[in-house]
Amino acid sequence: MTRATQPKDILARVQDLGEEALHKLAEAPGGARLLEMANQSRTRLDEMQKKLRGLDALEKRVAKLERELAKKPAASKARTTTARKRATPARKPATPKKPPA
Repeated sequence: MTRATQPKDILARVQDLGEEALHKLAEAPGGARLLEMANQSRTRLDEMQKKLRGLDALEKRVAKLERELAKKPAASKARTTTARKRATPARKPATPKKPPA
């Protein structure tokens, strides 16, 4: 045997052993349920990957908004802080005027 064919034979043997083990596992008590759970996990992981790929787009949008917010002039920030500090004094209730006698 040459080295190029030897790994294929070993891999084929491992694959055959793996298939046999899966068939035996399915026949064992509770084995079918274990295989079902493994398949469900695979499906859930696929769904999670799709959702995580969507997060990349959201992160880019947030970064863009943060850059735009950082570019806004500081004057607008100063106006908003002074507006908050200003408080109107409490007004006294109006006293009714007496009519002329």
